[in-house]
Amino acid sequence: QVQLVESGGGLVQAGGSLRLSCAASGSIFSINTMGWYRQAPRNQRELVATLTSGGSTDYVDSVKGRFTISRDNAKNTVYLQMNSLKPEDTAVYYCRLQTRRVGTVVEYDYWGQGTQVTVSS
Repeated sequence: QVQLVESGGGLVQAGGSLRLSCAASGSIFSINTMGWYRQAPRNQRELVATLTSGGSTDYVDSVKGRFTISRDNAKNTVYLQMNSLKPEDTAVYYCRLQTRRVGTVVEYDYWGQGTQVTVSS
């Protein structure tokens, strides 16, 4: 079993910065993707950024150039540095871990409990 513990959310003014952290513990296989998703009220959950164990990243267009995802493999922790925040970035941010063993296709999918990010105008 895997646990994901998020931290770093809060209230910030537009133009400000926040850094989210997600620490994973448990059975994490060598092939994995860690990422951040967000869900604003009345909206569907959307991908914000992902980072694979191979180092590939993906970002939603609206955050490119402002957000940076990174990871500390020794700590099994993924970070999301969010700069130049906008009111439309307000949402609950969720950490996600997808992981599988080498040579298998069965993927395990875990989510964190979410952390609120509120950007005031």
